Amino acid sequence: MAITTSSTDVPVLPAPRRWYKQLWIQVLIAMALGIAIGHFYPSAGTSLQPLGDGFIKLIRMLIAPIIFCTVILGIAKMDDMARVGRVAIKGLIYFEVMTTLALIVALVVVNLWQPGAGMNINASQLDTSSIKGYVGQTHEHGMIPFLMNIIPSTLVGSLAEGQILQVLLVSVILGSALIKLGDYGKPMIAVLEVASKMLFGAVGIVMWAAPLGAFGAIAFTVGKYGAGALLSLGNLLACFYVTCLIFIFGVLGPVSRLCGFSLFKLMRYLREEILVCLATTSSEVVLPRTLIKLENLGCKPSVVGLIIPTGYSFNLDGTCLYLATVTVFLAQATNTPLDLYQQLVLLAVLLLTSKGAAGVAGAAFVVLAATLSTVGGIPVASVALILGVHRLLSEGLTPTNLIGNAVATIAISKWEGALDTEKMHRVLNRESA
Repeated sequence: MAITTSSTDVPVLPAPRRWYKQLWIQVLIAMALGIAIGHFYPSAGTSLQPLGDGFIKLIRMLIAPIIFCTVILGIAKMDDMARVGRVAIKGLIYFEVMTTLALIVALVVVNLWQPGAGMNINASQLDTSSIKGYVGQTHEHGMIPFLMNIIPSTLVGSLAEGQILQVLLVSVILGSALIKLGDYGKPMIAVLEVASKMLFGAVGIVMWAAPLGAFGAIAFTVGKYGAGALLSLGNLLACFYVTCLIFIFGVLGPVSRLCGFSLFKLMRYLREEILVCLATTSSEVVLPRTLIKLENLGCKPSVVGLIIPTGYSFNLDGTCLYLATVTVFLAQATNTPLDLYQQLVLLAVLLLTSKGAAGVAGAAFVVLAATLSTVGGIPVASVALILGVHRLLSEGLTPTNLIGNAVATIAISKWEGALDTEKMHRVLNRESA
């Protein structure tokens, strides 16, 4: 799927093609085939996991250099360090408010729904052999370790390791230095513009494999976990999916209306990305295309380049919903008492631990184990209960992360006066430019 550029050097998506050539149709067909293979031939479905993992790795190898070029160019073209700081501060304020609301929504719903009540699980009798690898990945938590982990060991180390926050820090520093160079920096800006076009072109090539990746990922999920997992923990899954919907339409919906656009139309516009997230259970795989689509929607590239990468670490609404829901579920399932004060403490801990969910393999599950060990009381071994449905839960949290970050970018662009409202309505209403 080729990606062209406009006269303003903003990557633009190709004009709509016939229905069977559209990516979202191809992904839907691939998902349907994957579900059929996984259901009727579970062993064959499980063996298709490399297709999904391979696609995710292909996209992830491009994310760090794309963020690097996009952020540096955005800052250099902004030509005003005060504005860079203002956008960053507004973004962080918005992220903190929304993730707090996500945690509150999840805590309210899970306490009312009580999906774990009556399970009476004895954590000491659970087989924890399957979670040793995850629990072993818990890291130091707290503000100081978190901030120290943002600083890479070397300048190129952040690009090599693909740590989003580290790449963002390096890009902001270099972009700020480029502003100070003035005219001397223009040749470097030209080089980065060419590199950026090349990288987005590479994304267009890799996205041809999206249906294949979706097919392999969904076949693996259905083949490995299937109906059995749905039946055993169906109440938790239903509770979590409803929680995600309540947050999307009950919290993000009003924010969208305040910003003057329809959330339904935005979700229709991002349908391809939502489907890829749903199939691969990874929101990172659509980060490059999300950058393109939000720029084409009328958000200034300088704001998009700062907010989207930052949001992938600080605005993980779906991950916050997951952590709060599953933590209280495990307390209910193991008959661990959690009074109001303890849940407020839990909310405070989750506000911090959820920020460490980016760039870690099996991120949400690892952070969940870390949260339980930090809070105490709830047996860490109880996470073995949800290991079998973690991937099914991820099919709710990853699209929520994507939609939350898209709404955040539009909201902050409007707040900053960096949104072309007329263009946004033309695009969302499918009108010709």
